[in-house]
Amino acid sequence: MREQLQALYNFEDLTLERLNGYDNINYLLTTGDKRYIFKTYTYEEELLALIEAENDALLFLQKTPQSTYPRPIPCQDRSYVKVVTFDGKPTIIRLLTYLEGSFLGDLPLTPDIAASLGTLLAKTDLLLKPYVNYTIKARTLVWDIQQLDLSKPYLAEIPDPTDRSLVEYFFQQYHENVLPVLPLLPKSIIHNDANEWNVLVNETGVCGLIDFGDLAHTPHINGVAIALTYLCYDKDEPLPWVPHLLKAYHEVSPLEEQELSVLYYLIAARLCISVCQSAHAKNVNPENTYTSISERSAWKMLRYWISVNPVHARNYFFTAVGYRSPEVVPIQEKVLRRHRVISPLISLSYATPIPMERAAFQYMYDSEGNTFLDAYNNIPHVGHGHPRVVAAGQRQMAKLNTNTRYVYDLLAEYAERLLAKFPKALNKVYFVNSGSAASDLAIRLALAHTGHKQLMVMEHGYHGNTQLGIDISDYKFSNKKGQGQKEYILKAPLPDTYRGEFRTNDGSAGANYARQAIRLMEESEYPVAAFITEPIVGCGGQVPLAKEYLKHLYPAIRKQGGICISDEVQTGFGRVGDHFWGYEAQEVIPDLVILGKPMGNGHPMGAVVTTTEIAESFGKGVEFFSSFGGNPVSCAIGLSVLDVIEEENLQENARQVGNHYQSLLRELQTEFPVLSDVRGSGLFLGVEVVKPNSMEPDPALAAFIKNELRNNHILISTDGPYDSVLKSKPPLCFTKQNAERVVEEIGKALRGYSKF
Repeated sequence: MREQLQALYNFEDLTLERLNGYDNINYLLTTGDKRYIFKTYTYEEELLALIEAENDALLFLQKTPQSTYPRPIPCQDRSYVKVVTFDGKPTIIRLLTYLEGSFLGDLPLTPDIAASLGTLLAKTDLLLKPYVNYTIKARTLVWDIQQLDLSKPYLAEIPDPTDRSLVEYFFQQYHENVLPVLPLLPKSIIHNDANEWNVLVNETGVCGLIDFGDLAHTPHINGVAIALTYLCYDKDEPLPWVPHLLKAYHEVSPLEEQELSVLYYLIAARLCISVCQSAHAKNVNPENTYTSISERSAWKMLRYWISVNPVHARNYFFTAVGYRSPEVVPIQEKVLRRHRVISPLISLSYATPIPMERAAFQYMYDSEGNTFLDAYNNIPHVGHGHPRVVAAGQRQMAKLNTNTRYVYDLLAEYAERLLAKFPKALNKVYFVNSGSAASDLAIRLALAHTGHKQLMVMEHGYHGNTQLGIDISDYKFSNKKGQGQKEYILKAPLPDTYRGEFRTNDGSAGANYARQAIRLMEESEYPVAAFITEPIVGCGGQVPLAKEYLKHLYPAIRKQGGICISDEVQTGFGRVGDHFWGYEAQEVIPDLVILGKPMGNGHPMGAVVTTTEIAESFGKGVEFFSSFGGNPVSCAIGLSVLDVIEEENLQENARQVGNHYQSLLRELQTEFPVLSDVRGSGLFLGVEVVKPNSMEPDPALAAFIKNELRNNHILISTDGPYDSVLKSKPPLCFTKQNAERVVEEIGKALRGYSKF
């Protein structure tokens, strides 16, 4: 090779030092006191055309007096690109000038360097703006952000399913927010790869830009997004570095508001391309570490980026260049508008309500730019806007949605998958469209099967908003504004081992509470058709049933002809961690199970699961039909939720994170005994708040903590008979770090409480 190069370039003597490269082999060529970059490529006809186009662009850029960009060096025959034979293989070669300077990646970043890079990028884009090259314009490049979907096939190669979901989410957001405006964004040929190893710095600032191999005809803002990605991605707080580059770029080449409005999603898209390509490269060539150099930083920034409200990012970018952020309607006006058409009876959370606009996984974003850590909403079971669930609904909605009077495979497929999570005896399912409808139907099934009229319910229980649901919900009918307890309702005392009569949770309390309920039935004039309870009584203050309570009570219910109903609307689908269904903790099998909220991750779904015998009894009556229950879209969404729970191992995550969460709360309890009881299971937790040195509930302090956390952008709520129990039931993607933040903020709130 050395002899050929001497002849081709008329060098008397030279040395070659191999450099790192992505998909070609590069060398540092030294001859006398001069240095060059010698680049070689395995010959391909299309690649030859692209390299010639790249050289053409570099020659076009040589209008600048400074040596800012590499300059192609011609051979003896004045050609800039040659095809020669090295080691018996046709090889494309070319020679470029060597630019002096240190790599940006080797230096500590400063605001001045960031601004200097912004200036150089803007000047480069302006220089290239009139340049036309149809080879570059026609190329389809995987590293071009506008070609994001070229990386989509590599999503499956990301090994961790939780990471994969994060990337899928940003793919969807790109389609929603960028694609509609993509044709409107100013574009021309740009460098397209201003990463930290393609930017050179000297004592005056950024002095050079190298490696034009990713030249693309693409929106200018894509180049800005790429530069910002690599400028920030290894920082603990990336966002504060953005304004330095953005302002400097804008001063040279002004950016439009629409460009800045999609910049958040473009940065995310570049990170997604990077991690997808790294995953693929590892599979193709595990020994090539070049593509994975930046992988750790890319993942770090992606996880940070999901916690940034897109509205905040947009406003931040606008402020950096001097644009005014869009005006936000005051929350008071939004509430007044709501109350003009929606009854105030439908209450709002928090002393200052929150105008929510978007959400992702365990984060919610308001219209003012704030990000809230959601430690409260249990309906988005696998995470707000989970991409698998969203995609399943979109696909099926575009294909078929109808009612169950037609035959479609999704109904049977989802029913089979769902029933596989239950004991064999529970082998029939009725689909409805809410937990309330499921509760209502469950009672109808019980009445039809037993022929009895009386029902036994749990103290403080809640089972829905239908009239029958209210009749069986002590939380509703015993409210001071409620309708009162109906004559056919028996109310079992809450088996609470914290505030109740029996407090030793070793099984003896459960047996004693069960005896109380049995005595209640025995003293009644009529037999019970059914007994219904939640495994953890939410409105009672997140109270788990005393150990072995149902184990003693269920046989007595069945002995007098009744059936046993477990309301799993809140506790089901792995939320309690140790078990997939809450009733399993009691070592029993109910006759009927009510499902709701988590089934569809926010899509309205509900179901009743029961036995063949009970289903046959119900089948003797009038036909049952639900217009929306079990429709194809719901079934597709339900299947996707089961898939995500299994693939992302969310039940185990609920167990591990929940145990960590409880241990942190108990540690805080030693400092603040007013947190008198920490209870629950998995990610279904309650914390009893009392007044100092007493068992007296303290709803004022509980409300203070809730609202202080809201002011610090964390969502929890309060519940219980006195509204004195903090409740936390976050999406199952909640992390240990999220739990640590919640407990830290509870501690801060308590330390700042003026009434201690």
